[in-house]
Amino acid sequence: MPLLALETMLCPLDQYPLHRDAKTWRCSNNHCFDIAKQGYVNLLPVQNKKSLDPGDSQVMIQARRQFLDSGAYAPLGHALAEKVGELSTKNSALSILDAGCGEGYYLNTVCNSLLAARPELALTATGLDISKWAVRATRSRNVGLNGLVASNRQIPLPDNSQDILLCTFGFPVFSEFQRVVKAGGHIIMVDPGPEHLIELRQQIYEDVKRSPPSSLSAGISNEWQLSSERSLQFTTPVLSAELFEQLLIMTPHLYRASKAGRERAAKLEQLALSADVSIRVISHRA
Repeated sequence: MPLLALETMLCPLDQYPLHRDAKTWRCSNNHCFDIAKQGYVNLLPVQNKKSLDPGDSQVMIQARRQFLDSGAYAPLGHALAEKVGELSTKNSALSILDAGCGEGYYLNTVCNSLLAARPELALTATGLDISKWAVRATRSRNVGLNGLVASNRQIPLPDNSQDILLCTFGFPVFSEFQRVVKAGGHIIMVDPGPEHLIELRQQIYEDVKRSPPSSLSAGISNEWQLSSERSLQFTTPVLSAELFEQLLIMTPHLYRASKAGRERAAKLEQLALSADVSIRVISHRA
């Protein structure tokens, strides 16, 4: 079964339901949002933008796509697909939201795995990102993925509409995450562990901090619980100078590093990196 299209969204201006009318989404107050030629919808109001082109730039998204397509982070994609498969064994229909989808690599990996194992699954998958370049890339990766330009602070989807929400190296807004996920649903958080990319960070920074993932307890209500936690470690293939350049562009390290740190990082090549990520599942106490 092919991936399914969204049937309802929320107007970012008044939170009334949006319904599709040909190439436009419209609410009862006649607020209209056109579907871009790439198939996504921009639901980020101008007043909510902090810049003319918010989020990751086109260059950053291109670098991330090239790096991830190399297979360097394939073990993480497979681990996410496995976890989503475990959590959805009883679902005949499944709605997944990737909140901060980037260029769509992880969401697409999850969907491909689900449909390969269960072709009959009625699957609706949506990638949301504040960057239009990210959402465009997600749609170009798989036109079956729904694409929304929006913020995690105001997710334009109805209450209790998603079975699983992914947030991979993203910026969580748990009040919104909990609002859109159904009773009995799950939020999957992926965050860097203390040894993540340690070889790269040792080259960039004079003082390397090995910080554990931030606590999730502050943003979670009593109706939710941490149901599983896994630390995933793997080693990337040996990376070329080109892949190191792409990795630097797609991460915040390039912009946080000193001039000397950037110069040292620019010389890196033919080196494998340690990946260390935390995969935590927050489940609704249905």
